[in-house]
Amino acid sequence: MMGQGSMWQRHFLYRKESIKTTWKFRLAMLILVILIGSLTRGLWIPSIGWSVVCPEDVGPSDVILVENFNSNYLLFERASALQKAGLSARVLIPIRASRDPEVANTVFKGVAELMARLARMQNLGIIPIRQNEPISLNTAYQVRDFLITEHLSSVIAVTPGFRSRRSSLIYHAVLKPAGIQVYCVPVFGHQTPENWTETWHGIQEVTEQFLKLQFYRFYVLPLSGSV
Repeated sequence: MMGQGSMWQRHFLYRKESIKTTWKFRLAMLILVILIGSLTRGLWIPSIGWSVVCPEDVGPSDVILVENFNSNYLLFERASALQKAGLSARVLIPIRASRDPEVANTVFKGVAELMARLARMQNLGIIPIRQNEPISLNTAYQVRDFLITEHLSSVIAVTPGFRSRRSSLIYHAVLKPAGIQVYCVPVFGHQTPENWTETWHGIQEVTEQFLKLQFYRFYVLPLSGSV
């Protein structure tokens, strides 16, 4: 009878053995991961930092584009140096448009012109930009339209270092099909790909730009048909 009962139960029940790790093993593995991460931080910190930076690529161009989303004087300084080096005589700065989409916002334009004067920049041009989402992509489209209208076929994008790979990706996707050569120059301040983990702001910046880069690469650009 016991044998028949066991045969009957096996159609509805089964016994399962499982092996679980102890808390000591899990703690040891956590300590090991932390130790390995600490010992190899000289490798993975720069690797993550450089993953959001475009390789610097520069050549003689029709125009220098200062990616002035956050009024960074270092961008103007670098653009002025490129201009003085003879890489391009002309500089363009996208400025948020006012209520009139054809006119740049007076305040933002004034700030940009002041920084351009301090950097001793010459032959400055302003492009009023309608900041519609996604802002970076729509800015690139408006820059493309301006370059086509002006019959300009090459541009040096001077851009903040940690957003530079995303900017390069977008400009290549939008401008290349129009026959416009794109160069990329990343600009850094105190925070660089080697030391970005030393401050909370650096960690926040690299994390944000890494996530935005993936968002544009795998969602925004494919959805827009730009890649």
